[in-house]
Amino acid sequence: MATVEVNRAINAQDVAAKAADYCLDQLLNLQEGKTVVNFALTGGTVGILTLKAIAENSKVNQLDLDKIHFWFGDERYVNHDSSDRNANQAREALLSKINVSESNIHEFPASDSGLSVQVASKQFETSIVKHFGEEKPFMDLMLLGMGPDGHVASLFPTHTYPDTLIVAEEDSPKPPPQRMSMSMNMINASTEIVFVVSGLDKAGV
Repeated sequence: MATVEVNRAINAQDVAAKAADYCLDQLLNLQEGKTVVNFALTGGTVGILTLKAIAENSKVNQLDLDKIHFWFGDERYVNHDSSDRNANQAREALLSKINVSESNIHEFPASDSGLSVQVASKQFETSIVKHFGEEKPFMDLMLLGMGPDGHVASLFPTHTYPDTLIVAEEDSPKPPPQRMSMSMNMINASTEIVFVVSGLDKAGV
């Protein structure tokens, strides 16, 4: 049965620093016993602060980056060079600062691929299935933020989504309207999820 542990921090920077240190400890433990470690990153203000804190933590130098594969819990369906893409923000904050192979970074397709968001989500799901082979896809470790409305990744309250690994969102309450996201089933299949949440606007939810 899943357990939940709540850790409190002083502010967003402290949330990021604590989460970064914890994630690095978990990744170091995981790489000792696994040949492949799958780590899902998140966007958002605190999420990107956490990625910056990982890059600045000396423990990052102990990671075996040949083993670690970086994924994204969700993505805005915009052009590949858009600053709104979680992948581009993650590259600036972390991935460009560590010696990780491009083959270990798994980005969602971009809108200038020429694909509809529905087709792009199915294509990305196919790539996930191929990566895991006969094993059921799951993340060893996942970072997630949360919106003031309680949404996680790009899964919004009151919206319904298909029972697939990856879902397409065509009418997001937050711009841009088109997004792709790991489904709740795939998120819940994660071995461990670390939520990074800060702000009075999120305290209630």
